[in-house]
Amino acid sequence: MLRGNKELLVVGDRVLVKPETGEVKTKVGLYLPAGVIEKEDVRSGTIVAVGPGTPLPPPNDEHEPWKDGYRAPRFMPMQVTVGDYALFFRKAAIEITFEDENFLVVPYGAILVLVRNKGVPDKLPESL
Repeated sequence: MLRGNKELLVVGDRVLVKPETGEVKTKVGLYLPAGVIEKEDVRSGTIVAVGPGTPLPPPNDEHEPWKDGYRAPRFMPMQVTVGDYALFFRKAAIEITFEDENFLVVPYGAILVLVRNKGVPDKLPESL
């Protein structure tokens, strides 16, 4: 993620999340104070950067160092993509500030649910 002349790189199996901000309102219209919101176990936000994934060891069956990609790093891919909306455990997230913006660094294992809007229709076709 680029900000000015600085680049923020996410490493390993972590994701960078822009947390939801603002006041939370109940169904009847009451605004909850920040102290009540902080007691929630689950937090949410939009994913803005993704690490490469969990590093994998080199394959055991390759013993030919002259082959292309023999020592190239390999990673197990993650299901998350930039732009997904994530729900994750609050206690696993680490808060950071980068270029005067607050972000959360969340390990992949702490993500509970992803919401993705790509290619999903709002309603079913009428022909069904």
